[in-house]
Amino acid sequence: MKKIIYNQFGDAGVLEMADVAVPAVSETTLLIKVKAVSINPLDWKIRNGEMKLMSGSKFPRGTGIDFSGIVEATGSSIKQYKKGDEVFGLLDVFKGVVLAEYIIAGEKDIALKPRGISFEQAAAAPVVGSAALQLFDTLLNVQKGTELLINGASGGIGMFAIQIAKMKGAIVTAVVSDNGLQAAKDWGSDFVINYRKEDVLKSGKLYDAIIDLSNQMTYSAAKKIMKPSSVYVNTAPGPKEIISSFFISLFSRKKYKVLMLKPSPVYLKELATYMKQGLAIVVSKAYRFDTFKTAYTEVPKAHIIGKL
Repeated sequence: MKKIIYNQFGDAGVLEMADVAVPAVSETTLLIKVKAVSINPLDWKIRNGEMKLMSGSKFPRGTGIDFSGIVEATGSSIKQYKKGDEVFGLLDVFKGVVLAEYIIAGEKDIALKPRGISFEQAAAAPVVGSAALQLFDTLLNVQKGTELLINGASGGIGMFAIQIAKMKGAIVTAVVSDNGLQAAKDWGSDFVINYRKEDVLKSGKLYDAIIDLSNQMTYSAAKKIMKPSSVYVNTAPGPKEIISSFFISLFSRKKYKVLMLKPSPVYLKELATYMKQGLAIVVSKAYRFDTFKTAYTEVPKAHIIGKL
């Protein structure tokens, strides 16, 4: 089978297509024929060597975290799924291997793909959808009337966060660029700010919670528009931010929290339920398997609406 691998850290140029054996199913795993793979910043952060402490440095390595596909074979202990089932899911976030024709997964790694949802849409959901669910499950108490600001809201996490926050009754303000205005409105934002024309930090409005998805609004800046008891969430923290968030939250009512994605089978099933209820999933572009270098060259530079 074909699989995308790399043998050294670097830019998209280190990626190559290799011929490898189809992985074997064990008693407790499934063989999945991959139909679509989502592209995430973590893919190139790992490939560039930024995450060595967590990902390790052993080569060759694969890439890709979340996927959709069709069950091809099952181990003898598998009870929930059968050959032919259409599924979606994600594997270990630091051992990307899903950009391949076939992968091995466990029952906890997948959920059934709802009918009416394309393979591309399903593959777009696991990482960013789980991140959005984790935000509201573990970091933020969002309920009816909560004033929520989402900075950089037109990408994957923002797409899910806006819609889920609205389902919980929050009053959502989305900060986006020109090309994200319509998407943020379509997803249900109550207020949409074009950061090229308006500085949200000078608006005078205060928020109960702020989610920064752009890695551009620091906690120090966000404090100006946070209510006395409020929460700021950094979704792309480095070691420095992780440490400082702990000490700031100890002594300030304006809490500083960080998102560290922890995948859960519960989140996948919850996402499937939201999909059945009509949650919008925008895939603004899809690349062919053999154009992987083009994809990983273009995407880091793109202002993405939804997912690619």
